[in-house]
Amino acid sequence: MELRHSLDSVWATWEFLDNIVTNARLKGDLTNGTTSQQILKHRLEMEMKTLIVFLSVFLLIAIPAAAQNRGGGKAPVGGGHVPSHGPAPHPGPAPAPQGSPQPTQTRNFAEKPGHPNSPHVDVKGDKWVGHDTGPNDPSYHMDHPFEHGRFPGGIGKGHVWRIEGGGPSRFWFGGFYFSVAPADLGFCSDWIWGTDQIVIYDDPDHVGWYLAYNVRLGTYCHVEYLGNQ
Repeated sequence: MELRHSLDSVWATWEFLDNIVTNARLKGDLTNGTTSQQILKHRLEMEMKTLIVFLSVFLLIAIPAAAQNRGGGKAPVGGGHVPSHGPAPHPGPAPAPQGSPQPTQTRNFAEKPGHPNSPHVDVKGDKWVGHDTGPNDPSYHMDHPFEHGRFPGGIGKGHVWRIEGGGPSRFWFGGFYFSVAPADLGFCSDWIWGTDQIVIYDDPDHVGWYLAYNVRLGTYCHVEYLGNQ
């Protein structure tokens, strides 16, 4: 679109200047042979050439920049991206329980510049950063998993839900209610609990929990399904 608009502008400018010279010639203003008229003709032609060169240089600079903004400027996290899959199960044996939950908020999740310091999904490769503590993580132990039943709505890519209200302790969409895990409260402080879109994924490691992925931010939290009322 930017290229077409720029080329149209160059062509319109060329036609405008060409019409000036053509009309002047038709009127005999530039063909009398006088020195002043020849000078005027020469100046007009030189100005046209200078303008065309200037516009050509402008296009050489502007078009690659526009292409870079369309493709190369894509956000590394979030920005509307929806992961094609949830996290893979934790590999190998799970670590032994440590008793009391650990302060997971103190961990640095920004593994690359420009990435958030919260559990998130990298756009490149759909890597779930931060989901690596294994099934025995005491922060996500649940005495009564799926106490309110299992989430009956759509899960994964292709099922984007808009949060309709509430907050971390109880939010809802489409008549379904959820609650953010206490260990993850620090990871959703910038969520908008009335307009943000989320996608629900199964948690392969922590029984009783789901993962709510924020489409705008690219971050996610462990959430518990509370039922439909």
